[in-house]
Amino acid sequence: MADSSSTRQQRRASSQRPKKNDRSGFWFSVGLVAIAAIGVIAIALNRPTERAAPPSPPPGVDQATNLSREHTEGPVNYPGKNPPMGGAHAPQWQNCGFYDTPINKPNAVHSLEHGAVWITYRPDLPTDQVEVLRQLARRQSFILVSPYPELTSPVVATAWGAQLKMDSVADSRLGDFIRAYRVGPTTPEPGAPCTGGVGEPK
Repeated sequence: MADSSSTRQQRRASSQRPKKNDRSGFWFSVGLVAIAAIGVIAIALNRPTERAAPPSPPPGVDQATNLSREHTEGPVNYPGKNPPMGGAHAPQWQNCGFYDTPINKPNAVHSLEHGAVWITYRPDLPTDQVEVLRQLARRQSFILVSPYPELTSPVVATAWGAQLKMDSVADSRLGDFIRAYRVGPTTPEPGAPCTGGVGEPK
């Protein structure tokens, strides 16, 4: 006996209706994917961060240890290295940047304590080399540049407890020194600022 029109419509609707088992299988798959994603994220967050070894200091670096970190308002005598590589210093640090006149040594030493590299140059350094130092101080933080009349070398780079003398800013060791010591392993106060102190860089 032929199916009635209503019976055929019921069968067609039944065949098109999603089955309960199909829906549960779909949500089961979604749940597995979500669990897997959460697991991957958790592993990534808990994986120890691999840190690159700090760059090695370039050859020719002089080093000093056991430097005083005392704050003092009075004048400070820095025997030995010139410019000073550390020691007692002013309570206020020198703002990092480029200066075209000499700056106060005790303030600059405080900047060294915060991780600055202080690049000093003789006043007779060629203008094009001075401009290189100016641009260097503008491009990077924690770089302090100033003339220093008492220098025995044309250019001297100083960090806390480390110093490198050079004949020119073209010396490749200057970049190596900055990479090794700017907010580097000898910094007594990493995380301290090199702005908000004294001085107005050019």
